[in-house]
Amino acid sequence: MIAGLVASVVAGSVAAASDDRGPVTNLPIPRYVSLKTSEANVRRGPSLTHRIDWVYKRRDMPLEITAEHGHWRRVRDADGAGGWVHYSLLSGVRTVLVQQDMLELHARPGADTPVNAKLALGVIARLGECTVDWCELSAGGYDGWAAKTAYWGVAPDETRE
Repeated sequence: MIAGLVASVVAGSVAAASDDRGPVTNLPIPRYVSLKTSEANVRRGPSLTHRIDWVYKRRDMPLEITAEHGHWRRVRDADGAGGWVHYSLLSGVRTVLVQQDMLELHARPGADTPVNAKLALGVIARLGECTVDWCELSAGGYDGWAAKTAYWGVAPDETRE
């Protein structure tokens, strides 16, 4: 009886993972979040006893959650580097990292619309509404629309209202 219960619990965990949902939060995996603090230890494993591999030092940096374990989230950044971070250091506020120098923010989705501002390479912008190919971004008091291919932190097929 207990062996059957354990087997069904284990099978449920595997099923949850195959449905692309986190076993702890039941939220989609992978998903994007941002760094809540200006400093966060990135560990080799999901506990305080695991070695710190490096420290993120940029508040609002976009990160992608790729796994969950208890209060820990395995994340990766725009460079593909990753590790485990305590969930309390992460925020659901969506941001993106500009990967094109002098990224034009347009008044509306479309390259033929007026340009409101330009963002430098490496700027972190807040993510707003997204269509299939464009998202609304805001940074430094400016806002506008930019093609999804120019920044990291949003899925290619993601739409947002």
